[in-house]
Amino acid sequence: MDRDVSRRRIVLGAAGLASTAVAAGTGPASAAGAVREAAPAASPVSVRPGDSRYAELTTGVNRRWTASPGEVRLVRSTAEVRDAVDKAVSDGLRITVRGGGHCLADFVFHRDVDLVVDMSLMKRVYFDESRGAFAVEAGATLMDVYDTLYKEWGVTVPGGLCYSVGVGGHVSGGGFGLLSRQHGLTVDHLYAVEVVVVDGTGRVRSVVATREPGDPHRDLWWGCAGGGGGNFGVITRYWFRTPGTSGSDPGRLLVRPPEEVLVQAVTLPWDRLDARRFQRLLENIGAWYEDNSAPDSPFAALSGSFSLTHRAGGGIGMMTQIDATVPDAERLFQEYVDAITDGVQAAPEAATTQTGELGPLPELAEPTRLPWLRATRRLGTSSPMITDPAVRSDHHSAYLRRRLPAQHIRRIHDWLSSDSVDNPMAMVVINLVGGAIDRVGPDETAVAQRDAIFKLLYQSRWQDPADDAANIAWTSGCYRAVYAESGGVPVPNGTTDGCYINYPDTGVDDPDANTSGVSWHRLYHKGNYPRLQRVKARWDPRDIFHHRQSVELPGT
Repeated sequence: MDRDVSRRRIVLGAAGLASTAVAAGTGPASAAGAVREAAPAASPVSVRPGDSRYAELTTGVNRRWTASPGEVRLVRSTAEVRDAVDKAVSDGLRITVRGGGHCLADFVFHRDVDLVVDMSLMKRVYFDESRGAFAVEAGATLMDVYDTLYKEWGVTVPGGLCYSVGVGGHVSGGGFGLLSRQHGLTVDHLYAVEVVVVDGTGRVRSVVATREPGDPHRDLWWGCAGGGGGNFGVITRYWFRTPGTSGSDPGRLLVRPPEEVLVQAVTLPWDRLDARRFQRLLENIGAWYEDNSAPDSPFAALSGSFSLTHRAGGGIGMMTQIDATVPDAERLFQEYVDAITDGVQAAPEAATTQTGELGPLPELAEPTRLPWLRATRRLGTSSPMITDPAVRSDHHSAYLRRRLPAQHIRRIHDWLSSDSVDNPMAMVVINLVGGAIDRVGPDETAVAQRDAIFKLLYQSRWQDPADDAANIAWTSGCYRAVYAESGGVPVPNGTTDGCYINYPDTGVDDPDANTSGVSWHRLYHKGNYPRLQRVKARWDPRDIFHHRQSVELPGT
């Protein structure tokens, strides 16, 4: 089916997919899975060209992506989402949906969009007694969710570090963060999802799909639990409850974060890291996580990241956090630091300047006990790049099941030492996964990469549009060079395991960049893709909801 034949289509950003929600207690789901809802308190806010708000509402966090739609509509209810979708289908408008604005590709803001539906007013978080689960409107940001869940009930979800990411796209792509090695992915706690869909006749409706085995809509829940945004409809609300929990006490139905964590953020100076010491550092990291990423490992309560910044940044960042309430937390923490730095001969120093994605954190030069929410807020808001109104960026990703091969390490070192850019925000970030994530099978949710130990993010951030070409060339060049033997991409094999759907990369569907013969959808979804296509055929048979890397109908 040619996706350009009909104008009666809708595009929704994969990592920026937003959502809205209905009022609590508005009634149970009908036989069709729809939710009865109260009338919205006010009409949608409409912003058009010439309005002082227009420029701010027609671009995301990455200012490379902009749009010139005829209207930006800020909605307040699922009914308003249905109305917007119905109008787009009826009038042939190209529509996109914005949540937190963090979509890394141009799936939300691009030159062809006519109507942007902005969900950012929909950010309520509450306990829904009728479902025995926590409801989250997907326009909420992660910090909205963490603050409300913890302050009111003492619980949380194991989500990401960046405070301003919207949950709409974060959850639909799987979601992970510093608690994931201990408690799994965000979607491992997803109980239900509400989605606005369009059937084969063009009828628009809202459907609630749960993880209950007998739910006739369970396939839709499965597709939204890690398949990425913009595939089947507009996600308008999530419900969370940890599997195996029961009872009427909300404080026992979801993850309880540690009362305190031990956290440290340090820098390993580049002037003490030659090629050999850099190689030793990454070999240490790989060996340690190969040995300590089983779900039952005593180190499952430990997580963190490494920011391998360009030499222009002055140093490599190492951030570590462990649940301070586990037995021997201090000893485990020190054993880990000793193992990572063994033989590197570059003593960690206080992080007095921005290092990769984290801002200056000099007070965390030594392992420091902090209440969990305070630590989460401090780390998540530390980087000025997150709120920079002029930031531009380019991104690529890879899952690793095993340690980095020696040739990969050498190539990363060469590119981090390259004089093709002089940018302290050019980097390779090692995000640490494994642990409890591997308790769930690769087909139990749509997240296929369950036994990975790392997620690598190759990225560059800058401000001046005149620097676009150099930074894009550096990021893509580094990525393609590292995976040169496998056609420029991390194909699923014994070492690498494809790409992360929430770090969308349009290069993987470019035959000039991806010469592996492995399709973009196998890189993201592996063997789950045919099942995702069946979900697509049932819930979006007209391919209304699509973007450049959305799930395709079978046979296309």
